Amino acid sequence: MVQKKIPMRQCLGCREMFPKRELIRVVRSPEGELSLDFKGKAPGRGAYLCGRPECLKKARKSRAIERALSVPVPEEVYDALERQMEDEANGE
Repeated sequence: MVQKKIPMRQCLGCREMFPKRELIRVVRSPEGELSLDFKGKAPGRGAYLCGRPECLKKARKSRAIERALSVPVPEEVYDALERQMEDEANGE
């Protein structure tokens, strides 16, 4: 039996590699809209963050998401990411 290759992606905050499934994807649609993609299937360019709040803070401070997606990131996207990470941490 052939082992299926697990796609790996780098977290923009801590720069560590994780299986794609474990990361939160921020996606820029072809129209330039930013959104959170939980299924990993939305069309567009994706940037990834692991679920740790300190990684989000780091990525926010270094503007890593903006650089990765070549688009300004509105505050509400960061707020949505923070809320989602809190929900994940609380086991929701």
